[in-house]
Amino acid sequence: MTAPPAPAPTSAAVGELLRQLAPQVLGPLARRSARFEDAEDAVQEALLAATVQWPVEGLPDEPRAWLRTVAARRMADQLRSEVASRRREERDAAQTPADAHVTPGPDDESVAADDTLVLLLLCCHPTLTPSSQVALTLRAVGGLTTAEIARAFLVPEATMGQRISRAKQRIQTSGARFALPVGAEAPIRWAAALHVLYLIFSEGSTATSGADLHRPDLTAEAIRLARLVHRLRPDDGEAAGLLALMLLVDARRAARTRADGSLVPLAEQDRALWDGDRIAEGVALLTHALPRATLGPYQMQAAIAAVHAEAPSAEATDWRQVVALYGLLDTVAPSPVVTLNRAVAVAMADGPEAGLALLAPLADDDRLAGHHRLPAVRAHLREMAGDPAGAEADFRTAARLTTSLPEQRYLRGRAAALAPTTTIT
Repeated sequence: MTAPPAPAPTSAAVGELLRQLAPQVLGPLARRSARFEDAEDAVQEALLAATVQWPVEGLPDEPRAWLRTVAARRMADQLRSEVASRRREERDAAQTPADAHVTPGPDDESVAADDTLVLLLLCCHPTLTPSSQVALTLRAVGGLTTAEIARAFLVPEATMGQRISRAKQRIQTSGARFALPVGAEAPIRWAAALHVLYLIFSEGSTATSGADLHRPDLTAEAIRLARLVHRLRPDDGEAAGLLALMLLVDARRAARTRADGSLVPLAEQDRALWDGDRIAEGVALLTHALPRATLGPYQMQAAIAAVHAEAPSAEATDWRQVVALYGLLDTVAPSPVVTLNRAVAVAMADGPEAGLALLAPLADDDRLAGHHRLPAVRAHLREMAGDPAGAEADFRTAARLTTSLPEQRYLRGRAAALAPTTTIT
């Protein structure tokens, strides 16, 4: 008896698979064609075709090979169109990507350097501004949408779309080779790559939008690439610090949501659910790196995460140490988000009024305009300070500003718990 055909995958399952495959498809095509912008456009067309066809027709036997072949054909069509428009002869029309009519096989797994990592570093080319490097890599390697990247940068979506488009054009015109960087530009591009991985992990750990708090596909890819960077650069303290930070934060993932997907704040998490192996690995990485390398922001953040990870309870956390580490981080790499986190630590160590005093100047910081984090933290500290009305108002403001459904539900729940009740007599 013939086995029944496998059911077609859901659109959500297809989307998750495509996010994983996108850089694996783009890497070889960009490497072989030397036309990054055209390769990225061709891959996006292939992903769109898969999004439409696979939920209806089912997955092909080799999804990655299917995408590579479709993308290569799209790029070949584009090249032929250019040739025709310029009235070139058959010699020019033959200039198509090497894999345009060949289905890539498993041998592509054994390239000398991981194509995804080389793609990451290509996107961190020195001709791009730092913000464009990060944005393009989040799009090409992380698979984030333009809207998600815009929220990560706290800029309008249209602005981010233009930035990504210009970045692709710069890569195209720079003549950049698809290879690992060498010489003086290497440290700059590695530093940019670490920042990119940090943002990819951050988006996966706490998604800026959607129904789920976590996006495990992004955190897993960020950790995988961070391991690869650490393996290639074992003496880079910041590479070790970033990997340690990811592991220590990801160790808490199972405890951060309840069965219904609702958010559980750090103080209320069941620490028995924390992944002890990841904590041990992260602490070991940090312990090895700290005495041997120049102290940097990722190592500092990992040290803060380690203090939380090693505390048996929220009450037993060494908040003085956390305050000191955030103070150092705010000096080395100041940002409004660091100040927000520092304010919480100060509130836990010295009382909520001290934390609120640190938050006050942030009200005029344009980088946080329209962002939910400031009113959410202020609400938490106002509740600690015995100001339920102020806390309720801030919780409701924060709920309106976030596009993450788990965070919305949590913030609205906190506001409802603080709302005055009417007694009927």
